[in-house]
Formats: sequence, C-alpha cells, structure tokens
Amino acid sequence: MPNERSFPKKVKKSVIMPIIKPGQEGSEEVSKYRPISLLDTGGKVLEKIMINRINHHVYSQGYMNENQYGFRPQKCTIDAAMAIKDFVQQGLAAGEVIALISLDVHGAFDAAWWLAILNELRECKCPKNLYELTKSYFSQHIASWSTNNLRMDKEISSGCTQGSCSGPGLWNLQYNSLLELKYMKRTKVVAFADDLIIATRGESVRAVENYVNVENSKINVWAKNKKTRFNDKKSKVMIVLRIKGKKTRT
Repeated sequence: MPNERSFPKKVKKSVIMPIIKPGQEGSEEVSKYRPISLLDTGGKVLEKIMINRINHHVYSQGYMNENQYGFRPQKCTIDAAMAIKDFVQQGLAAGEVIALISLDVHGAFDAAWWLAILNELRECKCPKNLYELTKSYFSQHIASWSTNNLRMDKEISSGCTQGSCSGPGLWNLQYNSLLELKYMKRTKVVAFADDLIIATRGESVRAVENYVNVENSKINVWAKNKKTRFNDKKSKVMIVLRIKGKKTRT
C-alpha cells in the first residue's frame, strides 16, 4: 500500500512543450519560449487535491496577504487596479507626490524556490500530511523534452511547473512573504501573481524618492534571500503629482 504522504514517482514526470510567447515569433532568444508541462492525468488529480487542501488551510487561517490579487477566489486585475487608484487619489487629495514602481520577476514561475515554499507551509502551520506530500512532490521531479532525433530527461530542483494545477497556489505562498514585509504606512504594495506595484506617497519628489529607496532596499534583501531576481528591462517608475491650477500630471 503506497504511503499516504508520498507523491508517486511515476506520475511526477512531465513532458515539456515549448510554446512561443505572443509577439516574440521573430526573436532568436531562448526566452521567447514558454515551457508548458504536460503531466500524467493521475498525477494531476492528486496534485489538484493537494493544492485545494493547502489553499483551504491557508485561506481559513487568514494567512494570505489581502494585497495579492492573482490566483485568488473573487479577486481580479480590476480589484488590483482600483486599490492603486484609491491610494493615488488619496495622496493627490492630500497634496502629496506619489511614486509608482512596477517590478517584474525574472523568469516568473521558474524562479520559485522550493525551500522557501516549504518554509511558508511551516509558517502557516500546514497539516503535516500536506507538508510531507508537498515535499515529496518536489523530490525526484523529472522533466522530459524531445525532438525528432533527440530526447533529454532532467531532474528539476526549483520552479512552479507551468501547466500544473499547483503552480499558482505554490507561487502565491512564496510571494506572500514579500507582501508581509514591514513597509512604511505611506506605502502600499499590490501584487497580481508575480507582477508587483509599489506605491509610495511623500511631501515632495525628493522626499518620495528617499522613501522609495528605503522600500526597495527591503525588497532587494527579500529577493536575495529567496533567490529571486527582478527584470530591470521590464521594471518601470512613474511619478504622479498635481500642480496648482492644472490637472494631474505623470
């Protein structure tokens, strides 16, 4: 009889199908492909049960930060946008300057660190059977890729498999610790999956720049500890302010 806390090895093997990302058809970079994993049906069923029970525990304990709007029931991109809009309007009404910083995780789900996810499961006091099942799911996970005359099998040691049932929920667990950092009261951090907006208000442009540097230093430490990198090419900064007698400028 199989161990109830063990994820069967034979259903942990995934077949990789590289899909070209929209708009990158002419690129010669390897990153233009999105590796979608095709998983065994039996493995998907067990995986779905596992992540459903983990999510039930996480949400029933109120562990997940409310500023994560991605992969959450009854939350969407509109909710995330409205949260930032309300924050900006409050700042403008108070005569403040607002800085909006958009950060994008390099490699997205591929950057998920399994040890960090397991640590989060311990922090939220996940039932031992679910923790052990997740730990087993991460071990001896094989990814297979093949062409007409070549086949490669590799054991993977990190990342949330794209195309899996558990990927979104497990990613939210790792990212949750970023949202739980001790930010200043003048700062609001909103996430939608791996996309992050840091909104900070200040009395002047110079002041808000100083506040942003303080908050960014916290995020950089988090990224280093979680073995995560942000993509500088996709990161954006915008200043929002209101000049007397004129409309809002950005």
